[in-house]
Amino acid sequence: MTEAVVSLDLDGVTDKAGLMDRCARDLGLPDYFGRNWDALADVLSDPGLWPESAAVVVVRNWQPYAETRPGEWATACDVFSHASAVTVALALGGSS
Repeated sequence: MTEAVVSLDLDGVTDKAGLMDRCARDLGLPDYFGRNWDALADVLSDPGLWPESAAVVVVRNWQPYAETRPGEWATACDVFSHASAVTVALALGGSS
């Protein structure tokens, strides 16, 4: 099985609104995406929005956001960990 890999680059993201906008852009989410935690959880668990092959979302440049907004980041990690249609992985090294 071939995995589809999608990059979610959080470089420059400083708040929840920025995170939601970046998710919409980088993940190619539909116009009806509500830009809130429940909506993010819904789209990450909707198999109809992702390729038939297993999808992997790699989150890059997340550390500055996590340090600036630890509470929001904890919620994001909770949402990411409960995604059922994709696997969300945090890139630990550089931005490449």
